[in-house]
Formats: sequence, structure tokens, C-alpha cells
Amino acid sequence: MNLLIKQNLTVEQRLQKAVSDIMMNDKYIALAGLLAIGGRSVRDDIPTACTNGRDEKYGRWFCDGLNDPELRFLVLHENYHKLARHLHIYHHLYKIDPEVANMACDFWINDKLVEENKDDKFATMTGGLAMGCYDEEYKDMSVTEIFNALLKKKKQGGGQGDPWDFPKPFDIHEWEDAQELSTEEQEELARDIDDVIRQGDIVAGKMGSGGNRTLEEFLQPQVNWREVMREFITDTCSGGDFSTYNKPNRRYLHLDIIMPSGVSERVEELVLGVDTSGSIGQPQLTTFLSEVRGICDTVKPSRVRILYWDTQVCRDEVYEMDELDKLVQSTKPEGGGGTEVECVPRYMAEHGIKPQATIIFTDGYLGGSWGQWNCPTLWVILDNKSTTAKVGKTLHVESANL
Repeated sequence: MNLLIKQNLTVEQRLQKAVSDIMMNDKYIALAGLLAIGGRSVRDDIPTACTNGRDEKYGRWFCDGLNDPELRFLVLHENYHKLARHLHIYHHLYKIDPEVANMACDFWINDKLVEENKDDKFATMTGGLAMGCYDEEYKDMSVTEIFNALLKKKKQGGGQGDPWDFPKPFDIHEWEDAQELSTEEQEELARDIDDVIRQGDIVAGKMGSGGNRTLEEFLQPQVNWREVMREFITDTCSGGDFSTYNKPNRRYLHLDIIMPSGVSERVEELVLGVDTSGSIGQPQLTTFLSEVRGICDTVKPSRVRILYWDTQVCRDEVYEMDELDKLVQSTKPEGGGGTEVECVPRYMAEHGIKPQATIIFTDGYLGGSWGQWNCPTLWVILDNKSTTAKVGKTLHVESANL
């Protein structure tokens, strides 16, 4: 029956049927809105399939050689690139090594799709897809973790002429085309994807459909990052006036009356550690600094220090209390490559910097360890829900919500 359908339908019709099948499948009902985002076309000049993170293109001859479960796998694969916003969030990995970045994204997707379909074989990575990136070694790893593991293996494989014997992606990732979308278009796309997934999840719940682990990762409740950051700073840094009998009030000593004196307990220093990697842009930094500046009106620190870092602290800016209005004018320096956050606490120890709290603003794609911290630490991690700090408190923030 499957062969008969394939013979009687064009590639365009089979592609549309694959999309319809996915929309009606119990596991993927919540994806219906995502499948409607962007354009979808069959092309003679595309060798396999490709996406720019919004639009999908499918190679006619490649798709014609796939059976129905394989074609459904391919459509899901392209849409998981959209769901995870791979071509926008991980562009910094592409700039390091395009080949490894492509592979890391595909290993991440294919692991999830194979796991989701291992019982009913609704979508299969067989036939023309079998040469793609899949290995249980990378199961449950983030894209960045997979990228780092693959890059290490590639470097160990040697130089010219040595085999780089790994599966290759069966689709094409249009990284540069993805970057042609303006910041406003990228933010709108992120909002649209988030909206349709949440709406789809509600519909799936009403229909009693089964859950999907991958979708659940993107359906975590949204938090008000401003309130969380304000609460962290005020709870850990709130200064104020209090009374103590350790220093009696001199005004009443001549009357032989011992009264407490008022003592001001001022916050001495708040440190902001800002990751200089390319994925954190100046607009996001300015919004972050503006919020910190507003919170400082409440906690009144003596100074705020910004430490810009990559593999080392590359700039140290200090703003005294009467200079805090200049805080939001700070501009991010160009990163030198690499992100090793342990350089921040090391720098503070070497220079005798002892803040009452530290806030690290980063995309969370770190090399090395998370560092040793001697004060309360909040990690504001941008556009990377897959990473949670191993020390301190983590706050995930989406660019679209800044």
C-alpha cells in the first residue's frame, strides 16, 4: 500500500501528506502550529534538504527515494532545527567550525527523534537517512557539549590526510541565510515559535495526547527575570540602617542614659561578570545593565564593578555610587575567543575584590569549570535552556523577553 501511494503521488503531495501525518500523530499534535511557520518547497537544485531556521527546502530526487516513515523523519528533523532555533542560537559555534556545528545540531536532533519513535516506527532514520549523525554516545547531551566532544575528536584525529571518520549531516544548514534575518525578525520568529508550541500543548492536552520530552524542554514556565534578579540582589545585598548598643549614642551619655546608635550598613560592592562572546549583543547588555541600575536605587551599593571576560578578564570597570547613571553606557569589548568563566573568581581573588554578590551574564556555552565562588552568585543565562549552572542560582532568559 505504501509503495502504491508513493507511485501515485508527486513529491510535493507526499511531502504534504507527511506534514498532515505528523499533525495527526499523538506525539506531535502540539507541533501543528510550528509546521505552519515559514515556507516549505520542493526544489530540483537541493541535494537533500535544508533550512534557514524558518523556511524549509526539500530536494526532489532525495525525497523521492525515501519511504513514508523516512520522509516524516526528515520533516521532523528540519522542524526540530526551527523549534530549537539552532541556526540563530548556535551561530557562534558555526564560526568556530562549520562542519562540527552542523554535526552537533544533527546528533542532538536525531537522538531525540530515534528515541521518540523507537516503539511505533512512525518516523525512521533508515534508507537514505541512515548515513546521518546518530550515536548513543551523545545521548542527553546539549548541542554545545556534543560540539566540544566532536571538536576534540576531530583535533585528535590529526591534520591533513587523516580520516575524519564520522557520519555527516543528511541535510544542509543555511547559517548565513539565517543571519540575514534582522534582529526584529529573529525575535518575532522566536515569539511565534514559543506561542504556537504553547497553544499546541494546550490543544494536545485537551485531546488527551501523549507527552513529548523534547517539547517539554521548551515549555518550561516563563519567569519574570527582572523580578528574580531584583529579589536576588535585594536579598543578598540589601543594606540599611540598624541600631546597636555596641556604640552608645553620645547624645544621651551626659544624662547617664545608654541608647543605641544608628549604624549604616551599606552594600560595598556588586560585581557583574559579562561574557564577551558574540551571542550576547549590545542591546541585550544595555537592557541587563539598565535593570541592574534600577535595582541599585533600592540597595544603594557603594560601587558596581563590571568584569568583561572570555578566557581572562579583559576589562575592569568600576562605577561609584554617584556614577551609576553611566553604568548603562558601558559597551562590550570584542571577545578574544573561548569562554572560561573560572577566570572571573580567579581575577577577583588576585585583586582582593570581595563583593557581597556576583551576577554572571552569559550564554552558558563554557569551556573549563564553573569556578570557585566565595559569594552568592546568580547566573543569568541567555537563550540556552539546556545549560544550568553547577554553582549558585540559575536564571534562564530569552532574548525575546528582554
